[in-house]
This record gives sequence, C-alpha cells and structure tokens, in this order.
Amino acid sequence: MRRLAVIGAGAWGTALAMAAQRSGMGAVLWTRDPEIVTAINDRGENPHYLPGIRLDPSITATGDIAIAVEAADAALLAVPAQSLRTVLERLRWRMPHRLPLLHCSKGIEIGSLAMMSQVGVQMLPEAPFAVLSGPSFASEVARDLPTAVTIASADLSLAERFMAALASNRFRPYLSRDCTGVEIGGAVKNVLAIACGIVVGRGLGDNARAALITRGLAEMVRLGVALGAEAETFRGLSGLGDMVLTCTGEQSRNHALGLALGRGENLETLLAARRTVEGVATAAAIVKLAARADVEMPICAAVDAVLHHGASIDETTDRLLRRPYRRE
Repeated sequence: MRRLAVIGAGAWGTALAMAAQRSGMGAVLWTRDPEIVTAINDRGENPHYLPGIRLDPSITATGDIAIAVEAADAALLAVPAQSLRTVLERLRWRMPHRLPLLHCSKGIEIGSLAMMSQVGVQMLPEAPFAVLSGPSFASEVARDLPTAVTIASADLSLAERFMAALASNRFRPYLSRDCTGVEIGGAVKNVLAIACGIVVGRGLGDNARAALITRGLAEMVRLGVALGAEAETFRGLSGLGDMVLTCTGEQSRNHALGLALGRGENLETLLAARRTVEGVATAAAIVKLAARADVEMPICAAVDAVLHHGASIDETTDRLLRRPYRRE
C-alpha cells in the first residue's frame, strides 16, 4: 500500500490520514463539506474538527469520492456509523474492483442491527476488509501522542498490510482475527460511556463508576461471545482498553453527553449542540441485538430507556440497584 483514500474528513478520518502520512503513505481525504476541502488544501488544517493542528502538505482533500479512490491502494472508512450505508452506496460504483477496506467507525446500524463490516459486505461483497478499533482519541493521534489500536481481519495478511500502512513509533497497531469481538467492543463501550457520564453527573461516586465499568464489561463479553467472538478479545485494546478510555476520558463525546444528562440537562438540546454521539443510536441497536441473541444487558437497556423511552434517571438507577443478587 502506498496511497490511501480516507472516506470521511471528521476528526477521526483526518487523524488517520495524519497517521498514514507519518507511516510514509500518501493520503487523500474525502468529505461532502466544501469548506473543509478548501481549508485542508489551501491552509493545511481542518479547523472545524481539529483546530490548531497543522496537516502535512502531502495530505489533500476532495469533494469527489471517485477522485479519492481512483488511484488508492485501499480505503479507510471513517464516517458516522449510521451514515456508512449511504456513503457506500455512493462509493460502490466508483471504486476500483476489490479495493481493500478498513472499517474505522464504531457502532451498530440501527435499522439492520448490522456491524460496520457487515454493512460493508452487504454493499460491497467482493471487497476484502479489516476493522480498526481501540482506545484512540482523534486529537491525540493527530498530535502524534502514543496510541495503540487493534486491526482485525479474517485474512491476517490484509490486517498486516493495513498495520504497515499506519504504524509508526507513536501509533502502534496490534493484530487480531476476531472482527466480531473488535467491533462489538467498539460499539458497546460508547453506550457504557454514556452510563458512566450519568453516574458522574449524578454524583453517585467513584465506587459506582468502577462497578459500572466492570459489570458493563461483563455485558460486552456476553453479547460478543453469543455472536461468535472470542472472550479473550475483550480483555484487549478494543474491549477493556477502549472502554476505560471512553468511560473516564474528558474528550469522550459519549461520556460528556452522559455527564450533562446526569446533571439534569435536556437530551434534545444537548444533541442539537453536539457533533455525532455514536452511543445514542447504538444504545437502541444494542438492546435489540441483545434481545435477538437472548443476552441480558441491563446497563445498556437502562441507557436506552433513558435516551429513547423517557425513563427517569433516578428511577432507572434504583431499578438497577434492586436487581437480584447473583454470582459474579
């Protein structure tokens, strides 16, 4: 791989383009926003998503998705989870045959309950794919701070090619074959981060947050294993690592939303003032996916009840605390 197309020029897509450039790759960003295209090409920055961070001049942007992929050796998909299918519909008739894809978004599609790689297979069945997840705030990757992630593929040689295309001294990918586990970890942790934010915002204490992270991890493992993942995956970067970061880090949009909700702010007002918060849609999708798999996920169900069904935070918390005692 020598040239990568990064589909999506938000904070994460831009940061991944910077990681690719540091690894010696050429990178072109695609976005529908002409102002971002102009800012990247003329001023070498993405002021809307990564203000104050300079981009290397070799990173360019385009609003034409065909131009982005025409000479690319692979494409990184970094658009919001609920937009992926629409973007792939635009991409499918314009990309080279069997162009390798790296899914970099974290979420579950609300309508189909499909993981991102499953959406990719439905839309582009001949394209080989891998998935990337792990504890990685975009602004820190962009600033070249030390970061470790997981790249997973059933074809380990493809995962190794993506690793070589992105790896540097400060950006360390680790390999896995467990795409399902990596994707479930990346999706569920966003829902749990909202729950942790609510706990902090409500003043329920550090004990409660630690318990929630621990029991949330148990929910994540139950769902993943039921869907064919390996339990060991959730003890790694894309499971426990990503959950700890998102449930405690101040940069987490999911945690920040939960924090504001816990303090009594209005959900609709909060969402109107924020960029995409993946855990909101994912909460509803995870609860439906868990029901289909006959898996109990009370914390995720509680978050879904608060976000989508008008449940009271205090009453929902009380119901969780009154659940029957059981073995760990």
